[in-house]
Amino acid sequence: MPDATAIIDAATALTQKLKPLRFAEPVSHVYLPTEYAWETHRQYLEQYGAGKKRVLMLGMNPGPWGMAQTGVPFGEIPAVRDWMGISGEVRKPEPEHPKREVVGFACQRSEVSGQRLWGLFSEKFPQAKDFFAEHFVVNYCPLVWMGETGKNITPDKLPKAEMEPVENACREHLATVIAAQQPEWLIGVGAYAEKKLIETVKQYFPEQAFKTGKILHPSPASPIANRGWAPQAEKQLLDLEVWSS
Repeated sequence: MPDATAIIDAATALTQKLKPLRFAEPVSHVYLPTEYAWETHRQYLEQYGAGKKRVLMLGMNPGPWGMAQTGVPFGEIPAVRDWMGISGEVRKPEPEHPKREVVGFACQRSEVSGQRLWGLFSEKFPQAKDFFAEHFVVNYCPLVWMGETGKNITPDKLPKAEMEPVENACREHLATVIAAQQPEWLIGVGAYAEKKLIETVKQYFPEQAFKTGKILHPSPASPIANRGWAPQAEKQLLDLEVWSS
């Protein structure tokens, strides 16, 4: 039986590299769910990350009501708890933003991106093990950046100098996941993630051929995604021939 040792070790190394980093204003708080929610993040990697995968899907970074609460990418709580069967202790980030409290699986807010993403996958694969037999979902970066008001700050809004060590660590981590899972397809959940996949392959796997593509990001901030994300994303996967009808 294959195990997930390589990607668990890679996640641990990434967390250790990112934890000491500091960021200037407008960033006031930084969360690292792979540290304070390590118990559930490790469960996700152990249960679903082992072995070869046909499709590796890449997200950007955690949402405040998803992975920031559960430690699982796009971590909408009912999907993580009921479909994946993952639960456990989630500690507090330090310092914690008063407007972005982490209460783990007791969180009452919904992570819309995760609700959409895992909703589509659980509809197609009622048993999580059947989806993860060929697919895996990982975030490019596990950091969450927030301003004084609690507003989310996306990595593309941060200065290049501050992001350089983050980028180096995240690309190395992603390369380890790709090497361990040897996917045929690399799919970005959104254009940013697709770009990061292409950059990582160019740097670490210049002689290897991967099929790359993207699906629409399920964020509620996207007007297109709000006009029926699931059928659009499914059509993209069918058109790419990642999925067959």
